[in-house]
Amino acid sequence: MLPLMPARWDRFSSPILLAIIYLAFISLGLPDSVLGVAWPALRETLKLPLEAVGALTVLVTLASAVSSFLSGSLISRFSTGPIVLISCLLTGSALLTWASVPVFAILLLAALPLGLGAGCVDSSLNAFVARHYSARHMNWLHAFWGVGATLGPVLMTSALTSAGGWQSGYRKIAGIQLGLAVAFAATLPLWKRHEASVHTHGEGVEKPYGKATAHSPAAWISVAIYTLYTGAEGATGLWANSVLVDARGLRPETAGLWVAAYFGSIMSGRILVGLVSERWSNRQLATGGLIICLLGAFLFWVPGVSWLPLAGLILLGLGCAPVYPCLMHETPRRFSKEATPVVIGRQVGAAYVGAALIPAMIGWLAAHSSLQILGPVIGAFAGILLILLHRLNRLT
Repeated sequence: MLPLMPARWDRFSSPILLAIIYLAFISLGLPDSVLGVAWPALRETLKLPLEAVGALTVLVTLASAVSSFLSGSLISRFSTGPIVLISCLLTGSALLTWASVPVFAILLLAALPLGLGAGCVDSSLNAFVARHYSARHMNWLHAFWGVGATLGPVLMTSALTSAGGWQSGYRKIAGIQLGLAVAFAATLPLWKRHEASVHTHGEGVEKPYGKATAHSPAAWISVAIYTLYTGAEGATGLWANSVLVDARGLRPETAGLWVAAYFGSIMSGRILVGLVSERWSNRQLATGGLIICLLGAFLFWVPGVSWLPLAGLILLGLGCAPVYPCLMHETPRRFSKEATPVVIGRQVGAAYVGAALIPAMIGWLAAHSSLQILGPVIGAFAGILLILLHRLNRLT
């Protein structure tokens, strides 16, 4: 049926598909930020110990990492559209199970399809946008994840104040996920048409590929970069509040606002990077971001001046903004067409692993020394990342 579609449809298919992808990343961010908000009420309902949340987060993270690592071969076999459709059905069904069967063993079981679906959607859409759209849209795509991560706690907080409780919050988010699955099903022909042809206008042009293979040193350096980067970004978000309250003497509500500003600066920074991405290359933007992170980490560490750590936290957020999306968008320019989906899957999987392990490791170090180590450790990570990125640029 596709050849019978009007020729002018090509003019609209790419923007429609892009809008669906943006919505997908909003929905991807929704469940990522709600468990912490729902957990006090959830554990009270199920009579669980405080630390039981760790089992849920570990299972979701590990399942996300596994599906991300496997996504490259899945994309090669089934293409992007069917994968994101099935993945969205998995996440929506898992969240609906959490809301409908509030038994901890079932929650643990449903955590697996929740993570598998999230990891596949994440890596598949990153690979698709990296191949078919500009750096501007890649940065804005990740800004839209921030929109979802911001809306998730709002939806859950609203549910907690209603008669439905946390279960109604998860039902709403599950409904959004399943509604998006319907949209994916309705637009499957667009995915096929878009991937089958190379457009000669607008953002639909597929960019030229590089030459590095999936098993080259460059591929494994890129995996290391994503592990370290997401670990550093996550550790800052996790521990900055403790540093500001316990080591710098800020009131908890004030510190919380500054940590929110850190995440807000990542989201707004990605919007700004999207606006200037035509003037600077992905490599320049990522390198500049890491240099800003170095400066931000130094200011966050400097003792004695109350406003410096706050300025440092904002700079850390702005510096983080271009790193993940710009390096993701650069992947097809470094690696061959066959290697690109495999490498992107590994990068997303490594990002999940880094975000899960490195913040915990830094917390252990802080517990055995001082919370003040956060600034120097994040600065060291930024320095190592600059070295690795320079090496990756040289290799590719």
